[in-house]
Amino acid sequence: MNLHVIAYFYVNNSNLFIIITLFILIILIGIIFSITSNTQGLTQVKNSRKSTSAISIPYFKGLDLKNIIKNYVFSSNLSDIDFNKRCIINTINPHSYCVSKNDPLFQKALMNSDVLLPDGSGIVLASKILFKKSIKKIAGADIHTHLLNHAHTNSKKVFYLGASQKTLELITKRLKREFSNIQVSSYSPPYKTEFSGADTKCMIDKVNDFNPDILFVGMTAPKQEKWVEINKKELKPTVIVSIGAVFDFYAGTIERSSPFWINLGLEWLPRLIKEPKRLWRRNFISTPLFLLSLSRAKLNLS
Repeated sequence: MNLHVIAYFYVNNSNLFIIITLFILIILIGIIFSITSNTQGLTQVKNSRKSTSAISIPYFKGLDLKNIIKNYVFSSNLSDIDFNKRCIINTINPHSYCVSKNDPLFQKALMNSDVLLPDGSGIVLASKILFKKSIKKIAGADIHTHLLNHAHTNSKKVFYLGASQKTLELITKRLKREFSNIQVSSYSPPYKTEFSGADTKCMIDKVNDFNPDILFVGMTAPKQEKWVEINKKELKPTVIVSIGAVFDFYAGTIERSSPFWINLGLEWLPRLIKEPKRLWRRNFISTPLFLLSLSRAKLNLS
């Protein structure tokens, strides 16, 4: 049973939740340490380069969970956002929170968001446990749909930056069928760990030449958020939102979990079963580390 589910069982009893969570985490982290004893631990992305760092006490330094949940995470309705003003939108979940603690540029990108959406049941849970405040999970797919409806109603222009040319063609075909009032264009950047100056200039020029109202960026996290943070001053769109896997969801190349799993707070489970190699780390390492951070925040530990 995933720790998200365990956490929900004890959400109404904070003390019991903390005791059981810590007990389970001690066991899990002990297992992780034993498995990774001959490695350097978690793989991280720093300034678009691969590096490694062991799971250790310094992990707890960096982002303050209480601060980001209270002061940064969006807790209102999407209809309350003024999309006619400059707006950088990002999402946060337990995995991205853990990654950002060891990636200063990614952390900066999240903290500088005009809207930071709670895209994960763990973030919703943290708000409930730390502040007894109920917030709604808003996934990348949710903000994508909301913005498409907004663009259709107001005859806006949208641009998709990222993914393969095939995926972008499928997106364009579906968009023209479902939202006839939207003008759409796209560009598939080269598949690289790090873009050259020429690559970035080409990407910015492709976007700005079309002059869209809304820019969707889908290059996987944290690459997409960091690219936007670095280049946002050069980009003309009013709304810029990083939505990663949503490109594939909308194109139909990857199927999003059904409403049944989403409503249970288990959207991650079918995806994990389908893509265990890509997603095991966020569920079996980031999840327990996030819950450990949550327990420490609840206990007011530094």
